[in-house]
Amino acid sequence: MKIALGVTGCIAAYKAIEVMRGLQKAGASVQVIVTHSAAEFVSPLTFESLSGQNVITDMFQPGQNREINHISLAQSIQLLAVAPATANILGKFANGLADDFLSTLYLSTPAPVVIAPAMNVEMWHHPAVRANVEILKARGHHFVDPESGQLACGMEGEGRLAAVETIVERILDVLRPDTSLGGLKVLVTAGPTIEDIDPVRFLSNRSSGKMGYAVASAALQRGAEVFLVSGPTSLKAPSGAHLIQVRSSAQMRDAVLKLFPDMDIVVKAAAVADYRPYEPAGQKIKKSSDAMTLQLTRTDDILELLGKEKKKQVLVGFAAETERLLESARGKLERKNLDLLVANDVSRGVFGSDSATVHILSRTGEDITLHEQSKLLIAARLLEMAQKIHLSHNN
Repeated sequence: MKIALGVTGCIAAYKAIEVMRGLQKAGASVQVIVTHSAAEFVSPLTFESLSGQNVITDMFQPGQNREINHISLAQSIQLLAVAPATANILGKFANGLADDFLSTLYLSTPAPVVIAPAMNVEMWHHPAVRANVEILKARGHHFVDPESGQLACGMEGEGRLAAVETIVERILDVLRPDTSLGGLKVLVTAGPTIEDIDPVRFLSNRSSGKMGYAVASAALQRGAEVFLVSGPTSLKAPSGAHLIQVRSSAQMRDAVLKLFPDMDIVVKAAAVADYRPYEPAGQKIKKSSDAMTLQLTRTDDILELLGKEKKKQVLVGFAAETERLLESARGKLERKNLDLLVANDVSRGVFGSDSATVHILSRTGEDITLHEQSKLLIAARLLEMAQKIHLSHNN
């Protein structure tokens, strides 16, 4: 495994040497990136001698520009760790600034990120730093929070870099494969449905499919066999998922009911049309000067059908509301025999966004609220709750 270790400028920079050695002992190849400020505390030559490979200190380092180095490194690493991480680098990461190699690498890599901050206690508790930390946590990054103790500035309090062993173990934990859903079959629906009016026009909604695709990705990462029934979206299906593409609510109903008996967890994140044209026209409807009345009829409520059919399956629904959010969501949870329901207020224009504020309601009343979290993180928490319910159903 290959890990990029970013070292930023504070007195704790010397501890990054031990972090690097700990990762090497675990079998990792470690590429060290030392910022200009960090080089004032620890010589890059020290890291280079111990790591056995060149240390990156500059975007335009001689001998390293045969390829776009930050891009090639970003695509080859399994994890980016920053230890110690200063308030400055937290601000850069949170706000998308890229003025050196480390911050540019951060914006370029899809790998998981582990951050171990170290700074003065007042800096750690400053509202600007706290806001940046929350932004980064919302993106799904992993933090090894600083410890309390005597700081280099002479003050006492939180801010000291966490123990080297703690940092190394957290990095290795993130890299270990999560097989918590191994052996389970997870069905996820995603995206909108399309109901034809005529060969040219249709009824649909604003669902992007991002939430459902995030759930499918999170389930795959945890070892589940994933079946993704998707309405039309512009998203690429997660590698490894069984993709069933549908267009209408009827097609989604048929696909879901066929798969349902063999599933362990079902997450109905799709925004299925509630109504469809009563009788779609075979030819394009011509425009006239008169007002047109479109007769609609109800589509089948797939979630309600599953609630009636379920045995030991864990059934998860979604409720997108613009008013009386929790009251409506709780009613839907009970009425449709769901185990969990994710409720969000869509009056604030959340369609298509990468993050959301949601309330996850359960039949047992163990409800949680996630404020402006990434959809991947929401998916992870949702699957954790679904897994616990599955275990209780099967014990």
